[in-house]
Amino acid sequence: MANLILFNKPFRVLSQFTDDRQDSGKPVRATLADWIQIPGVYPAGRLDYDSEGLLLLTSEGALQHRIASPTAKMPKTYWVHVEGDITNDALSRLERGVRLKDGNTAPAKARRLNQPEIWPRTPPVRYRESVPTSWLELTITEGRNRQVRRMTAAVGFPTLRLIRYRIGDWTLGSLLPGQHRGITVHVPTAPPRRNHPGRRKPGKPHSSRSRKQP
Repeated sequence: MANLILFNKPFRVLSQFTDDRQDSGKPVRATLADWIQIPGVYPAGRLDYDSEGLLLLTSEGALQHRIASPTAKMPKTYWVHVEGDITNDALSRLERGVRLKDGNTAPAKARRLNQPEIWPRTPPVRYRESVPTSWLELTITEGRNRQVRRMTAAVGFPTLRLIRYRIGDWTLGSLLPGQHRGITVHVPTAPPRRNHPGRRKPGKPHSSRSRKQP
């Protein structure tokens, strides 16, 4: 069993406990240390500074790896507020995968979303009165840098606001920005490795005795 912290990361908070700018003379940004005072926990994965929503933290290395590892392909669901009225064609392209500078994205799940009942952002999103906006729900299994923003831009609908609602089986639930709650989860153990036929068992060296020739 392992402890897992579910945290609703506010807008413009780093998903780490220290800011690299501390000794640079630049303004210091808010970090997880401003919100979470639980010793020994670390984020499992990351969420961009200008994105909001679910961030998972744990002190258990195996659980951290299971959540953050790209090979695990754990699905992550985002609520995305975009500029423009999202079209069926754009949703289909997101689902098939779009071409980015670092290659094609994997197939995703995308659907229109009614404006969710969420907290107001501080500072608020800047709108252009002449341009409509819309929401979509996007589920991906990759974790490229700023991937969701790049995907919506690639299909012609720039992201205005990005909220991660779900990671695997865990959701924000009723957490407000800056709030967190702890749960206990089961971490499955790795199955024992089987020896393949004809492969020597670990720890037994090959015999150095040569075979007699007929």
